[in-house]
Amino acid sequence: MKINLSNYSQENYSRGRSTIIVLLWWVVQATIFRYSLHNMYAWRSFLLRLFGAQVGKGIKVRSSAKFTYPWKVSIGDYSWIGDNVQFYSLDEIHIGSNCVVSQESYLCTGSHDIKDPHFGLITKPVVIKDGAWVASDVFVYPGVTINEMAVVAARSTVIKDIPAKEVHAGSPAKYVKKRFEEDELL
Repeated sequence: MKINLSNYSQENYSRGRSTIIVLLWWVVQATIFRYSLHNMYAWRSFLLRLFGAQVGKGIKVRSSAKFTYPWKVSIGDYSWIGDNVQFYSLDEIHIGSNCVVSQESYLCTGSHDIKDPHFGLITKPVVIKDGAWVASDVFVYPGVTINEMAVVAARSTVIKDIPAKEVHAGSPAKYVKKRFEEDELL
């Protein structure tokens, strides 16, 4: 057998905070964050900031959204984060201003080296730039940038960068059309 998980190690990986802070966040997220009322967006923003997230003004994060390590997340002004969105923030996740990340989407910053017999951890940031929309149930791979005003259609899998003002769909996501008609004329 070529894979030996008994030798797996994360000794070179840093969660960015002590174990006690990680555990405290998990308790807060599972209780007062998760069970806060629907319109308590300012409360959830406060809790995210308290644990090191960079959160802009006017954001709307649903109570069922999950953040592995909020101190590795930034969300710009007036962005919306839907129900059950997963921020698997082993690395940085940057969401621009006026973005929408719709329900059930998964922003993934970590994976494993499939050629490494010890299945070593690999992390890369995810960036979603201003005005972009990640529709329902989209999976975004580590290292992907979704550029300004781009749209990723529901149930898509994004394995490479999405150019600005383009709509992509499918698994893997492929170009469908320009987002705005005036861009199609160019």
